[in-house]
Amino acid sequence: MANTSATGGYLPPEGAPTPTDESLEDDLQAMVAGVTGIPGKYVRPRWQSGNPKQPEPSVDWCAIGVMSTKQDANSAIEHIGIEDGHDTYQRHQEIILLATFYGPNAQAYGQILSDGMYVPQNSEALKVRDMAFVEAGELIAAPELINQQWVRRYDLRIRLRRKINRTYQVLNILSAEAPVITG
Repeated sequence: MANTSATGGYLPPEGAPTPTDESLEDDLQAMVAGVTGIPGKYVRPRWQSGNPKQPEPSVDWCAIGVMSTKQDANSAIEHIGIEDGHDTYQRHQEIILLATFYGPNAQAYGQILSDGMYVPQNSEALKVRDMAFVEAGELIAAPELINQQWVRRYDLRIRLRRKINRTYQVLNILSAEAPVITG
């Protein structure tokens, strides 16, 4: 059983880590596939276990990965005194997603993602996941030599914001022994 403020020691947040790495990747994969129209099976995690085969050079596809996560300087902590009590913790993060497009239409799909992120309806889908689109960066050509053949490749950085909420078992103070000092 995890510690509480009554037991002393370190306090981990309640439940599973939120959001998990895998759920963030799933959300970002759905975003890129949905905005670009690239079939989901062709929007892949940048880093995968094993050594999956890349699609043929004639296939349009995208590799995505979170390149950095930067925490805001200040978090907010509020004690909720209902029942035994607990603290809620909230912080915001900046996430940089790198989307790398391959295939004969790599540049076009990179531009579609860049433009499509500014469409309000596409931002609404992120809000449900406590995220928001901030900006799309420059679309950079980065051809890649694969199996002695040059493959079209374009990199696009997308900047997002995400809200993190956690709950800690900091219990209500029921009594305390302390001197009372009056005026």
